[in-house]
Amino acid sequence: MKFAHTAIAAALGLAFCGAAFAQAGTVQRDVNQQQRIEQGLRSGQLTTREASRLEREEARVERDQSRAMQDGKLTPAEKARLAREQNRVSRDIYREKHDAQTGNPSSASSQRMQADVQRNINQQSRIEQGVNSGSLTNRETARLERGEARIDRAEARAGADNKVGPREQRRIQKAENRESRRIHREKHDAQTK
Repeated sequence: MKFAHTAIAAALGLAFCGAAFAQAGTVQRDVNQQQRIEQGLRSGQLTTREASRLEREEARVERDQSRAMQDGKLTPAEKARLAREQNRVSRDIYREKHDAQTGNPSSASSQRMQADVQRNINQQSRIEQGVNSGSLTNRETARLERGEARIDRAEARAGADNKVGPREQRRIQKAENRESRRIHREKHDAQTK
């Protein structure tokens, strides 16, 4: 009887690890994509407008991640759909970075967009760390991804005209500050996986 309980516990543990691994993989992919966008801005391979379009795509993926994780688990079909979406964004990042358009990484607008995308990287990394450590549940991660998607949409709107103004950046920074506090709160509450 003790063996049966141990086997059940082991099976549940493996199922949990698989779900957590899949969830961590999607969040790590967000970090990687944001790093590629930021690097493209910094090198001049991306214009502010191109980065804006890519942020809109990232927002869509993060929104879909949030919806998929709301029930606390990722099904194989949801994982496959998210992987296809992330692959599409990855191809678009490559395409935008290797087209004939170039940006001015020293312009004030590009600098603002670079700072905002770098903040996305930091926030996504914090979420990923929370997933890996177990301090974030799937539902908490879903809520945080929804918040990240809202910020990405705001960045996309700000850069759609190929420039990010100081007022737009302040609005985005306020949203990022709220999200940062939310991440801290969710990681340090009593809920764990």
